[in-house]
Amino acid sequence: MVGWSLAAVLAFASWQVYGGRGLALAVSAIAFWLILQFNRTVRVMKLAAQNPLAHVPSAVMFQAGLRPGLTMLQIVSGTRSLGRKVEGTQDDWVWSDEGGNRVRLHFERGRLATWQLERAA
Repeated sequence: MVGWSLAAVLAFASWQVYGGRGLALAVSAIAFWLILQFNRTVRVMKLAAQNPLAHVPSAVMFQAGLRPGLTMLQIVSGTRSLGRKVEGTQDDWVWSDEGGNRVRLHFERGRLATWQLERAA
């Protein structure tokens, strides 16, 4: 919401100060920013596609680096792996390591809210 609000303010201010040319420049800048964000997302997904699904080298180290408020894109970028959706839940995802340890992440409104390390028996 903040980004879209800033974009709207930029477009309006550019239009008020420079008229049509300013609006065209603001729209170009906004489109460029959106293309950069899309490119970043595609690059992260390409890296994640090359690795096994929901796999991290160490679940303990992964959970140690988590903090509330991270987005899914930031987590996938850090793990270089897509998480596995937990069946029967609305927005829970899990990553595991070779030892069987798992980290379960719960997202609320697109941001990491809580996580839990589940150790193998």
